[in-house]
Amino acid sequence: DDAAPGVVGTIKEVAKVAPRYDEAFVGLGNNKLRRTLQQRLQELGCVVPVLVHPRAYVSPSAVLSAGCIVEPMALVNANTVLEEGCLVSVGAIVDHDVVMGAYSHVNAGAICKAGSRIESGRRVETGEIVLGY
Repeated sequence: DDAAPGVVGTIKEVAKVAPRYDEAFVGLGNNKLRRTLQQRLQELGCVVPVLVHPRAYVSPSAVLSAGCIVEPMALVNANTVLEEGCLVSVGAIVDHDVVMGAYSHVNAGAICKAGSRIESGRRVETGEIVLGY
């Protein structure tokens, strides 16, 4: 098998590979493609988990939906909602009362200030600050 460690199958093989697993996760930064593949996995009956690195902080009152990932040193603060398939990259700050629309991505070192709203599919770039209240 030529797949990278932890990678099973190819995009073309998702329907063939998915039934062999209870859970599957789409590890792609392309928001549109991540949405397509995650929805396909769910149609095939796979549970898509939430992944939070042990060196990340996620408030107990935050809500993370299927397919979200929070990378090392990232912060997801109180009463924040991450809809399906959101990525919070290394060192990003998603402050309290933020809503990240489905399949959005807050890139490394970006900041979403309290009360901000991130549109579905949006990529917040490195160093960008999204204003809230």
